[in-house]
Amino acid sequence: MTLLVSNRTRALIAIMCALVLSAIVISHFYYKSVNDSVDPRIVEARKLYEKYNLYTQRNELKAVFWLMDSIEQIYASYPHYKNSYEVGVLYNNRAAAYLTLGLFADSILSGARDSLFILAEDAANTSVNIYSHWLDIFSEKESDDIEDYISEEFLLGLEGYGDNQKRRFLERRIEDIVEAQSETPRRLSVSYTNLGVIFRQRQDYESAAKYYKKAIDLWGANLTAENNLNVLLGRPVRKRNLIEKLFPPERDKN
Repeated sequence: MTLLVSNRTRALIAIMCALVLSAIVISHFYYKSVNDSVDPRIVEARKLYEKYNLYTQRNELKAVFWLMDSIEQIYASYPHYKNSYEVGVLYNNRAAAYLTLGLFADSILSGARDSLFILAEDAANTSVNIYSHWLDIFSEKESDDIEDYISEEFLLGLEGYGDNQKRRFLERRIEDIVEAQSETPRRLSVSYTNLGVIFRQRQDYESAAKYYKKAIDLWGANLTAENNLNVLLGRPVRKRNLIEKLFPPERDKN
């Protein structure tokens, strides 16, 4: 399907930022160099994810959906990853892709557009549930507690590797989880932003404002959510100043 991205003024044109913000928030995670400490079972998933930005830039959303389905199949194959924050990322990116189709594919009929928003809402809500559940488990855990919690399940399926190699896999996974403790609230903020976009399109402004406020509470530097809320409330849109552009806000820390 060819997407025709309109150049006409839209009341909430800034919302498009929400559709790519998830990639910005998580990009450093997926583009780390794959080395011998990465769990070999998910190396292919990380390699596949490197194509995400390429497909989205080309508006190849059919390929995007195929890509995310392929990645999820890999994660779903291992109990440790089934409800991981990585899967939350996948569902929020699905929501973003459905939103892109619904908002910017001019040839889509009204009924089909409504169906796309329903799919986007379902995907965004799934990401919210996954992120929230993951944070309930991991947000307050120290590295030793994380190891105690994940080691038995994580090591299932790695029996063919030596003890030293398995230890490196486990330590790398613990590092990823520690990093995700600060990143996942921002990811969750993006999911709420996308829900705000969905309800704004349905003209349910009260619900849209509620989700934008949740997004801002989780991540105060979420300018997309802030400006969408500003538009709803009739307030001026805030632009990033030069300092903010040159020095983006540090990641939230727990």
